[in-house]
Amino acid sequence: MKVSVKVPATTANFGSGFDCFGMALPLYNIITIEETVLPGTGVDVNVISDFQNNESFAIEHIPKDENSLIYKSVEMLYNSIGQSPSELKITIKSSIPIAKGLGSSASIIVGGLYAANELLNKPADEAAILSIATELEGHPDNVTPAIVGGFVITSLEEDGSIIYRKINWPQDWILNICIPDYELVTEISRSVLPVEVPIKDAVFNAGRTAMFIEALHTQDADLMKYALQDKLHQPYRSKLVPGLDEIVSNLRHEEDVLGCTLSGAGPAICVISLKNKVDKVKSVVSEIWENYNVKTSVYSFKPELNGAEVIEVV
Repeated sequence: MKVSVKVPATTANFGSGFDCFGMALPLYNIITIEETVLPGTGVDVNVISDFQNNESFAIEHIPKDENSLIYKSVEMLYNSIGQSPSELKITIKSSIPIAKGLGSSASIIVGGLYAANELLNKPADEAAILSIATELEGHPDNVTPAIVGGFVITSLEEDGSIIYRKINWPQDWILNICIPDYELVTEISRSVLPVEVPIKDAVFNAGRTAMFIEALHTQDADLMKYALQDKLHQPYRSKLVPGLDEIVSNLRHEEDVLGCTLSGAGPAICVISLKNKVDKVKSVVSEIWENYNVKTSVYSFKPELNGAEVIEVV
């Protein structure tokens, strides 16, 4: 039996919504898992990059055996019903940049879980897949929109369950995703975060997250400019993304630009605008990053409203 699953990229945090906000984007990984008939062949993982700026370094360092993240997701779902996976051939056709802050690991986890669930005749419901995916990823802000699509607010509960709600994103609000030509592993990006933060910073972010949701409901562009501000993660991560502070400052007063945030853990940057400002955004970001010998690609997106889907079962 062979199963193929299409999973979207994601961008998360949106400044103030650290580990709580996430959105699916129209870039995709296609994960194909096939049960092989030859005993003893083990696990074979093959990664094919379909994204023009995916560095071969990142792909070469993805494990191709039982140590791969996708196999671990498959194994965890099998184990949840008391089974172990058989010999498998796994192919990842990747159009999501790796180690850029666009949910590549979340898409692989979700794709593995969906494919395994199909191979096992669907023993797991959405809640179970969300819970397992979050356990593997460590936080729900990327895996949730990868599963359900759109913009979501999401929370990991003490019992391991996930609460989420989808919220409509304004039609005229565009996401300009700026992708630099270097990688930043999430573990490194998280390692610079403090264990504790001042209560005034926590209060600041609580207010901004409330503003964010109100700005979405009312399509209040002026309020969103405040809502994207953050004191919990971006001030600490900015040293890992050279030029970030300059980019934020230079775009702050640009007409029709609502704000600029890290995409997930970075180093990609998300610039939200009222209109398609991709040319202006690319001009500002490229000029600053060139001073740090960083090349950039900029793409203009609207949210992907659909999450992971099984596209082939043979």
